Amino acid sequence: MPKKKPEEKAMEEVGEPEPIQEENSDENNEPPEETEISEETREEDHSAKATVSKESEAVINIYTSFNNTLVHVTDMSGRTISKITGGMITKHDRLKANPTIAMFIAKRITEEVKDLGIKSFYVRIRAKTRNPAPGPGAHSIIKSLTRDGFKIINILDTTRMPRGGPKQKGGRRGRRP
Repeated sequence: MPKKKPEEKAMEEVGEPEPIQEENSDENNEPPEETEISEETREEDHSAKATVSKESEAVINIYTSFNNTLVHVTDMSGRTISKITGGMITKHDRLKANPTIAMFIAKRITEEVKDLGIKSFYVRIRAKTRNPAPGPGAHSIIKSLTRDGFKIINILDTTRMPRGGPKQKGGRRGRRP
């Protein structure tokens, strides 16, 4: 007997690979039967997909101080859709943080956003740093948006709070009247 090479020994131990058979092959080699779907169900599926793709979400960043109200609407990736402030609505400085002006801001937002097909919002409210409560305009903006038919998914308070940091102004005994 001639000596076998190591490659041939390995082939004997493993054996020859079996041919791969297709799972869908039939004896007659006929394609699988297709189930017939009526045209009505196809149209329903297509219309459902179209409505789902048209409805989208956006993020509303509301900054309310006791002097002004700023609203910045972005899409989910962060691109600006619209930016409206209280100064764009009224010429009176004392009214910029008024809840009535905030309702006009919300109305202008709905005009700009409805054309884009946005139906729901994530709301982020921010007050001035260290303030325990946002200004008077935030609540009325959310209220008027829900009245206009938008869905509010989430409301988040993003007010900044100092964690130590630099010394507050006012001196050792604080601000005195």
